[in-house]
Amino acid sequence: MRRAKVEFVLYALVWVERALLPAAVDVAPDFDFCHQGVEVEIQQQHQRRRTRVSDVHNEIMLLNIEKLIYGGDGLARTPADAAGRSMAVFVPFVLPGERAETEIAPGRAGFARGSVSQLVERSPERVEAACCYFQRCGGCQYQHISYERQLEYKAGILQETLQRIAKIELTAEIKLHPSSPWNYRNRTRLRVQTAPEFALGYYRFGSHEFLAVRECPISSPLINRAMARLIELKGGECPGGVEEIELFADASDERLLAWAFCARGANLEALLHWAETLGREVPAITGMTFFPSRRRSEEEEPTDLKPLAWSGATELLYRVNDTDYRVSAGAFFQVNRQLVGELASTVTGHAQGDLALDLYAGVGLFSTALARSFHHIFAVEPSQTSYADLVHNSAANVKAVRARTEDYLRKSPARKCPDLVVLDPPRAGVGKAVTRLLVELGARSVRYVSCDPSTLARDLAPLLASGYRIEEAHLFDLFPQTFHIESVMLLTR
Repeated sequence: MRRAKVEFVLYALVWVERALLPAAVDVAPDFDFCHQGVEVEIQQQHQRRRTRVSDVHNEIMLLNIEKLIYGGDGLARTPADAAGRSMAVFVPFVLPGERAETEIAPGRAGFARGSVSQLVERSPERVEAACCYFQRCGGCQYQHISYERQLEYKAGILQETLQRIAKIELTAEIKLHPSSPWNYRNRTRLRVQTAPEFALGYYRFGSHEFLAVRECPISSPLINRAMARLIELKGGECPGGVEEIELFADASDERLLAWAFCARGANLEALLHWAETLGREVPAITGMTFFPSRRRSEEEEPTDLKPLAWSGATELLYRVNDTDYRVSAGAFFQVNRQLVGELASTVTGHAQGDLALDLYAGVGLFSTALARSFHHIFAVEPSQTSYADLVHNSAANVKAVRARTEDYLRKSPARKCPDLVVLDPPRAGVGKAVTRLLVELGARSVRYVSCDPSTLARDLAPLLASGYRIEEAHLFDLFPQTFHIESVMLLTR
């Protein structure tokens, strides 16, 4: 019990540390894109030294990897010191059972971060990464693991996280929903470098340093073709104020919507000229919208940026199952082009009744489907951009509400107990206040879509304590090659 609590605190500290680093761009086509024989950059080997735990300071130690943890790292422990104390070390790009000479960097009290200097004993599960930027780019963590094993590790991490944080023992078997391991992303956000020469790229692993790339194996073929054309054009007279570009492909992977993030003072005339150039040279791009740059975090509430300018289309239609959804530049939409339909069907399937609430509704992926089986639906979304699309996409029996979920539940409680509540919050989860209001609301069924098992566990605990039970547990692998876990919990009472 004590060790479980210690591990939870350590994981929390690691996530605080990660929040201070640039967000890993979970963007990253066909295997042929990467040049064969390109070696992945590794840390330079340092002189090996042995030391006591209390003296660990960029030392090399031989460590045994115990298991994978949420976040992509392997967990190892230093040998016990004279007092019997050991320290947890989080090591990226490893597998359970491997032994590695590991350089240990100074860390916080109780744990440290390490990097592999040399693999002494390799796991038989280790495979060759398909991307020539793996371990340099911060986007992928699992390319050294076969896809089948990735799914198994993620299921185990989900189960362990629920048990460790909230003492939840899943009685229902986790139903796995695999994706194609490659070319699955419909949206990719790239850093832009304009000097000394044009380049597209991501942050290097664990840093703010720019890494130029020419392809990205987890992004759609159309996005990769657009990247290649932009590089061939040397940016096509890209203005210096452009810092990032996001490319969003429709369901058929035939059309692209683009938006760029620009530094303060960017020349609007130059931006529009660039958009016109791209429209001619990259015909798949149907429109470009320009926003002011800002740092974004998965944990923050959705906010809206007013566009600086735009050229061409500002929205595209994205077909899911038999429905076309309008999605505007800057609006949230699920990124896995192969599983979004299956996800929508699982969340909304076999549900019917009089009243449903779709909280954190986005552009209406779930509420539009629920409109066929419920008489009345309230769809709640705080972002003005997504809300405008939600209104456009909603059927007559869907009432779109622009509000934060907590404010809506406090100020506009349903007149009667809903038959269903759908939750699809950001990575921070719904939080204590919303969970408490949901318990008071007492819906007959709750379907929770989560992209973080830690916040999911925290939010589920009070719901289960109030009388809900997990009827079905699903793991949708929306992000192959990465540590990210998307799960769906179907709760009834």
